Amino acid sequence: MTDPAPTIETTLRDPLPSGLYVVATPIGNMEDLSPRAVSILSRVNLILCEDTRSWRKVSSRFNITNKFQSYHNHNEIARTEQLIEKLEEGDSMALISDAGTPAISDPGYRLIKACHESGVKVSPIPGPSAVIAALSASGLELNEFQFLGFAPVKPGKRQKLVERTLNSEMTSVFYESPHKLLKTLTLIKDLDSQREIVVAREISKKFEEITRGSALEIFEDYSKRKSIKGEFVIVVSRHDKKKTYRLDL
Repeated sequence: MTDPAPTIETTLRDPLPSGLYVVATPIGNMEDLSPRAVSILSRVNLILCEDTRSWRKVSSRFNITNKFQSYHNHNEIARTEQLIEKLEEGDSMALISDAGTPAISDPGYRLIKACHESGVKVSPIPGPSAVIAALSASGLELNEFQFLGFAPVKPGKRQKLVERTLNSEMTSVFYESPHKLLKTLTLIKDLDSQREIVVAREISKKFEEITRGSALEIFEDYSKRKSIKGEFVIVVSRHDKKKTYRLDL
């Protein structure tokens, strides 16, 4: 007879090997935090948070009382060396972002890189990711895809990103803010009004919405709304025609 799978309760009593644990946390629905993630976060010596306020909401929900400190874009360079020293001494740490999977357009890659260079073990604890969630629900071809981070704020760079997605032979996905959504949708529909796109809004949250259609249809939909709120992921289908898209501003 095989031994039963360990429960959270029994796992919590086991010693945790030293190293850095890259832990995915909920992007909306708290129930998406896995039992393994709860176990790891409850046992590490230190939790590194992009936003301590966001972490307090999660820790309160799951009764996780471990020590934590901030680790974000403004202090990661200064703190990385000190953290590596502690990890080399045998500490265990969890790296979490504001929401979702760390280091995906979020702080963390410097510490992860330093761990590899120092021989410190890095263990990913998989879980929520807005990019993967949007792609999985898009219904678009996903044998190949490219992730382009956040859409640039400057108009010229934003235009180049749109041109890059429309000219790509891979499905493209990127983040967009609510106050810039219509500007980006305008660029896409002006270049290729019939390109199939998907806009995912508030993934896993109460007002989750996945909208799919031509660039023109999606633009018309959102342009009629009284307000545009939430966090957005845009997925653009690949093109397989010998045509270059360019918009002259």
